Amino acid sequence: MSEDSELERLKAKRLAEMQKNISTKEKIESAAETTTKTTTETISEKPRDSLIKVLGFRGLEVLENAESQFPNETKMIVEKLSELIKTGEINETNESLDGGKLLALFRSVGLNVRMATKINVEQDGKFVSLSDKLSNQASGDE
Repeated sequence: MSEDSELERLKAKRLAEMQKNISTKEKIESAAETTTKTTTETISEKPRDSLIKVLGFRGLEVLENAESQFPNETKMIVEKLSELIKTGEINETNESLDGGKLLALFRSVGLNVRMATKINVEQDGKFVSLSDKLSNQASGDE
């Protein structure tokens, strides 16, 4: 008799655990559906596009160089910057992300984005590249 009551108690306990597991699973599934819906709504604008809107002087040039040199890392950074833009921590009214700031950001996270550098000097009232000026002087000296 006591074995029957013990068995019934164990069955009831197991049934309660199973019901709890089922309800937990249903909650997780409904939360996942809700997350999927909100994610689909927020991804309507690509992260890169929202970042480009706030880029300032030479920002796009830095971004394109970073994307060509470090595609995977840049994609992650662009997504995080896009999140900051959407939350309002970065917006176009109070500060734009110019090329210098964006380059400093990439370098601060360890991505040494290389930029094409050109130095212009004035010669006879015109701006010419330093390499052209030096090559002209070298050919003139000979």
